[in-house]
Amino acid sequence: MELKTLVSSISLGLLLTFNVAAETLSDSLDNWKNVYPYGEVKKSGENLELISTGNWFLLSKKRYSDFILEADVKMPTVDKEYSNSGIIFRAQIRNKKDGTQTAYGYQAEVDPSDRKWSGGLYEQGTARQWLFPLHEKRSKPGEQFKKNLSPKWTEEKANAYKHTQWNHYKIKAQGEHIQIWVNGVLTVDVIDSNLSEGHIGIQHHGSWKFKKQGDRTNTVLFKNIQITPL
Repeated sequence: MELKTLVSSISLGLLLTFNVAAETLSDSLDNWKNVYPYGEVKKSGENLELISTGNWFLLSKKRYSDFILEADVKMPTVDKEYSNSGIIFRAQIRNKKDGTQTAYGYQAEVDPSDRKWSGGLYEQGTARQWLFPLHEKRSKPGEQFKKNLSPKWTEEKANAYKHTQWNHYKIKAQGEHIQIWVNGVLTVDVIDSNLSEGHIGIQHHGSWKFKKQGDRTNTVLFKNIQITPL
């Protein structure tokens, strides 16, 4: 065997050895857990249907460090009610004084409001809150926020999300480098050192109509949730 062919064969073998298969988390509810005292999930075909009385994250049972995560999300049409969602990652679980638990961590935002910050990076459950774009009153990135490699919130970023349609989110977290894409548009590209590993989670922000009337109109849909460890 020629040396060139031998080297190619060895390289291919190493590539196959270290290639980690993607996991499709939305295939089964057995991949998830609910640490909150509220929130409901139903699997209907390929969709995960989320509804809750309060701000809630359905969390993966497994924890991940470096990964590429892809998911499709569809928001409902609602009348006179707040509608919001997101994908939490490198999430931690905190015990509350009342004996319940809650999640905190990085969050890729799904924001149908007029400010159009879908695809932005938020830190759920901490004082840091909005990491990008920056909020006038609710942004405290601190020293852990090292660099913003794409610091302008452009019209392209603002309009990447399409309300009431299926939207494709991609999140890449590798070391301190965090990137988010919405429908192929890079919305976040930052260096941040605060969190290095944790759970994946999908969010329902809560529905008062569901709480008061049992109205399920404000149901958030997720599908094709796939994660590839790096």
